[in-house]
Amino acid sequence: MSDITSPQDFPREKRNTIVLVLAQALLGAQMPMIFTVGGLAGQMLAPNPCFATLPLSLIVLGSVLSAQPMSEFMSAYGRRAGFILSNAAGATGAAVAAYALYIGSFWIFMGGSFLTGVYMSAQGFYRFAATDTARPEFQAKAISYVLAGGLVAAIIGPQLVKVTSQAMLVPFMATYLVIIAINAMGPFLFAFLDIPAPGRRKKHEHHEGRTRRELLKDPVIVVAMICGMVSYALMNLVMTSTPLAVVGCGFEEGDAANIVSAHVLAMYLPSFFTGHLIARFGKEMIVGTGLVILAASGAVALTGVDLEKFYLALVLLGLGWNFGFIGSTAMLASAHEPSERGHVQGMNDFVVFGGVFLASLSSGGLMNCAQGGNAQAGWQAVNLAMLPFLTLAGAALIWLVMRPKETR
Repeated sequence: MSDITSPQDFPREKRNTIVLVLAQALLGAQMPMIFTVGGLAGQMLAPNPCFATLPLSLIVLGSVLSAQPMSEFMSAYGRRAGFILSNAAGATGAAVAAYALYIGSFWIFMGGSFLTGVYMSAQGFYRFAATDTARPEFQAKAISYVLAGGLVAAIIGPQLVKVTSQAMLVPFMATYLVIIAINAMGPFLFAFLDIPAPGRRKKHEHHEGRTRRELLKDPVIVVAMICGMVSYALMNLVMTSTPLAVVGCGFEEGDAANIVSAHVLAMYLPSFFTGHLIARFGKEMIVGTGLVILAASGAVALTGVDLEKFYLALVLLGLGWNFGFIGSTAMLASAHEPSERGHVQGMNDFVVFGGVFLASLSSGGLMNCAQGGNAQAGWQAVNLAMLPFLTLAGAALIWLVMRPKETR
């Protein structure tokens, strides 16, 4: 639930949504850039090819570890302060990564990746920030519109990779220098954000709302967290491996960038109508549809490694993520009070990005070390790994839907 707003607050909800859409579009372009080149740069620097995606895993680990502190920081000092802090971390991480590429250090490169995770964590809160000043009936649409800003990121990011990846003597170094400039835009953009800080409670003040333990007894919150985690983790598992699989199967880096671009477009393009579909069919139905589409993505990937199958599998992967993740976010937003926001959102993103970290950590091993390191066999192993987690999320969702309404 969100704070109750008065009629004069409606322009504010639109203004904040626009700012966050722009943030997702412009600042968010760095994430497809990093996930396109990060594995390839890691493969170039790593002492063992099995460690190629470890830098991407460090990004997610940084996001996991900073999710709860970032949520509490924003609860105390406001969304604007948290988002600007994350831009500083993103710029620093990119600078460290560029330096690591210059001197050829895999371990320093991982340090830069970890700092990038702080930005990634905060970007995940853009969708929640859109609901802070929104009417209850506008919340799902606000989430969808903000995530739709990723459409621009999906176009800008991979195109910048094409221009910058080989622009300097050291491959990929120019890409990270551009990411520094992207983060520098953040403070100017967030100056227009108008979300009041909840204010910092003194130690003797009692926390209103449920404790973390009580929140975890709420079936809607638990299932929303499971479905959000599975949707995001499986998307990351497959996307992280995609550039390695595409190049490993004999295609060009440009093909990998185009496939990632198509995938990110599929992630965000449906956001223009996902909120309306949620309003019409319900959150659980949209989440379930997303899980089915994710399963279809894995099925297509298992049929072969032709270029068109890479495209189709990654487009379905993006669409499934959109329905699963937006639907579960809307479920979560409707299941807690404003006073519980810091606890719930921090716990949720810790669980979600914890799953994403494990998926990212597994991705390189499955891709490069399964079945003797053969790219085609590794790609199959990655997609087969989706099955047990989809089964878990599907079972949890069915369990929730089958419960009597008064117990939800």
